[in-house]
Amino acid sequence: DSLETISTLCSQAIKAGTRIFNLISVEDVMIRENDRITGLVLNWSAVTLAKLHVDPLSIRSKMVIDATGHAAEICRIVEKKIGPRLDTVSGGVVGEKPMWAEVGERALLENTKEVYPGLIVAGMAANATYGSHRMGAIFGGMLLSGKKAAELAMGKL
Repeated sequence: DSLETISTLCSQAIKAGTRIFNLISVEDVMIRENDRITGLVLNWSAVTLAKLHVDPLSIRSKMVIDATGHAAEICRIVEKKIGPRLDTVSGGVVGEKPMWAEVGERALLENTKEVYPGLIVAGMAANATYGSHRMGAIFGGMLLSGKKAAELAMGKL
C-alpha cells in the first residue's frame, strides 16, 4: 500500500527530527562565501498563487537537497540566477528523457550527487538535471536516492 508506505516514512522522519515545510515554495537561493549555497528564500505557495506582495522568509542551511521532482526547481533557480554552472554536461538542467523505467532507475543513484557547492540533487530532480530517462511508478529507486542524498549531506557536514 503506497499511502501507508509514504505516511510511515514521513512519520518516522518527523520522529527522528526532520522538519517538513508543507505548502511552501522556493523563490530563490542564498549564495555566500566560497560561492556556495547557504540557504533558501521561501514563501507560502498561496502567496505566490495569489500574486500577493508578501516578503519571503530566508532560511540558512549547511546543505540543500533538491528533491522537487521532474521540475528540478532549485537547480533551475541556480541556473537562472548564476548561469550554467551546475555539474552537468551543459552546466544547466539538461531535462529528462522520455519514460523508460528500467534505464531511469539504473541512472538514478549515479545522478544523485552534489550538483553545485552546497546543493545535492535527488530523485526525479536528479534524472531531470542530468538528462536521464523518466521512471515509472516505482518507489525503490526514489527511496535509495533519498538515502544516498542524506548520506552525502551528512558526509559534507
